[in-house]
Amino acid sequence: MRKPGISGMLKSVAGACGVLLAAAGMALAQSYPTRPMTMIIPFAAGGPTDVLGRVLAQRMSEILGQQIVVENVGGAGGMTGSKRVADAAPDGYTFVLGTVGTHAQSQTMYKKPLYDTARDFTPVALVAEVPIVLITRKDLPVNNLQEFIAYAKANQKKMQFGSAGAGSATHLGCVLLNYLIGVDITHVPYRGTGPAMQDLQGGRIDYLCEIVSTAKPQIDGGTVKAIAIMTKERSPALPNVPTGLEQGVPKLEAYTWNAIFLPKGTPADVVKKLNDATVQAMKTPAVKERLEGLGAVIVADDRATPEYLGQFVKSEIEKWAGPIKASGVTVD
Repeated sequence: MRKPGISGMLKSVAGACGVLLAAAGMALAQSYPTRPMTMIIPFAAGGPTDVLGRVLAQRMSEILGQQIVVENVGGAGGMTGSKRVADAAPDGYTFVLGTVGTHAQSQTMYKKPLYDTARDFTPVALVAEVPIVLITRKDLPVNNLQEFIAYAKANQKKMQFGSAGAGSATHLGCVLLNYLIGVDITHVPYRGTGPAMQDLQGGRIDYLCEIVSTAKPQIDGGTVKAIAIMTKERSPALPNVPTGLEQGVPKLEAYTWNAIFLPKGTPADVVKKLNDATVQAMKTPAVKERLEGLGAVIVADDRATPEYLGQFVKSEIEKWAGPIKASGVTVD
């Protein structure tokens, strides 16, 4: 009988190794998770993303039978915490609750992003969207979006808009608005939403593009004026405020979104198990009620898949590249 040559032996060994690795991967997916997991929130504690993440993590822990430890890792517009996940072992035990800022806008806004969103992460699930609403000082002489556009074009040299800081979701929401309606208005960045809202209420700036959950109390109290919701559909939190689409600006879509990402190379079965747990948590009545109370809109089932999230992120990167470049907003 002819003995196998060296190449044949190497092929046999490689084949055996492949079988062992596949078996190990299947065993990992079947037993996963067997120990506590970490959800990275790439922002400071207490903000909207942190609150949403903690509500979600608590229910996911119950579903998966393992504790999910929430860790806040801020810095670089959320990229510092996200980078930690990109560099983590692809075993399903460390994941990030990303946002439009960390996984889409950062790719254009920063001269040297800490990662390539499309290359360095495995998408798991889009969770929710939080609409942004255009609000003005209460004495601005406009009552709808078309009146606002006309006023802004006539008075752009003397108008000012505020934000929670350069590069924030509130800043880029107004960057998109200004880009679409063709105006160049002075930006006043603040250190957070609080002082920006105070100056809007005091009439020292003209408008803000703020997330619904933060703007609603002031809108309800009559201290600011709501002009338009920046999503395709009206917000359940502000049902009487029409969208930009309804008011003749169909591309006015600016909202924050939250999604779960794992490191690149995470086994497909592990991704599926984490996706299943995320979707189940999102459908839990108590979780849904709490998130909607924060102004969040939970996405439909067909938008909660890993495949959808992968394509969605690519489209969001492309969508924001134009207005960010046009505005000249860059961060080193």
